Amino acid sequence: MSQVALVFPGQGSQSVGMLKALADEFETVAATLDEASEALGRDLRVLIFEGPEAELNQTRWTQPALLAADVAVWRCYREIGGELPSAMAGHSLGEYAALVAAEAMSLGDAIRVVARRGELMQAAVAEGEGAMAAILGLDDDAVRALCEGVGLGGVAVPANFNAPGQVVVAGLARSVEEVMEAARKQGAKRVLRLPVSVPAHSPLMAPAQDGLRAVLEQVELRVPQSLVLHNVGLEPRRDPESIRAALVEQLVAPVPWTETVRALSLWRVTRFLECGPGRVLCGLGKRIDRSLEWLPLETPEALRAAVSG
Repeated sequence: MSQVALVFPGQGSQSVGMLKALADEFETVAATLDEASEALGRDLRVLIFEGPEAELNQTRWTQPALLAADVAVWRCYREIGGELPSAMAGHSLGEYAALVAAEAMSLGDAIRVVARRGELMQAAVAEGEGAMAAILGLDDDAVRALCEGVGLGGVAVPANFNAPGQVVVAGLARSVEEVMEAARKQGAKRVLRLPVSVPAHSPLMAPAQDGLRAVLEQVELRVPQSLVLHNVGLEPRRDPESIRAALVEQLVAPVPWTETVRALSLWRVTRFLECGPGRVLCGLGKRIDRSLEWLPLETPEALRAAVSG
């Protein structure tokens, strides 16, 4: 018997006006955003539906806004009879949404944690010193080798293994530029610097780890009621201390998304539902394994189709 997994998108899936179609039909969206706003001390409804875009894209605001959006979609899914999944996973920030859905963490606590996470990440590297870039058309080992070949004193690492032939690198801006140039010379199909200054999932995030650990120690974590496959270690964790450790390590560790999807498919998952705004994970999933079914939940029509199907 095939199984269903819910996957929660992370930073990069946000946009001004996201979830508007769902919000027009489901009061649950407004209620969830209000709950998150109270925990954050800022009106996320205004930020999400009206912007400004530049502010929504600031890491410290993106993270709580996107977490709230992911959880709002989850609650709408359950409201119309969506089944409990066999497993859940999140892409980086999306892992916090998966933990909220699995009842391991309250939404309010998770919002406070990721808001602090965003501040710590932004403060870890001075503006303009860090960068991230997507490299398409080279395999994982080729990108690893390019990162290892950066000049003396440089820092560039694979940060997201998003799909075969699609790797994001992060590090010092000059090192990332060096990798980008080398990737072009090696025949990459496309090399694109991403519009972020925070080099997530790189050693440059190490200064943020102690602060994140401290805020995680202040919130209650419970045994998840559903399996959550963590980015770090590609395994489910039940012990709250183990979950905390994984979330702290996640700051500096790469996101093995290709292997996450493959691991879930080994658990006989054949149906993946993207629980959040946009369709980024659906696009990546089709690159990873076209035999799997990928469905977004971002509109009322898509939500109902996924639940009824």
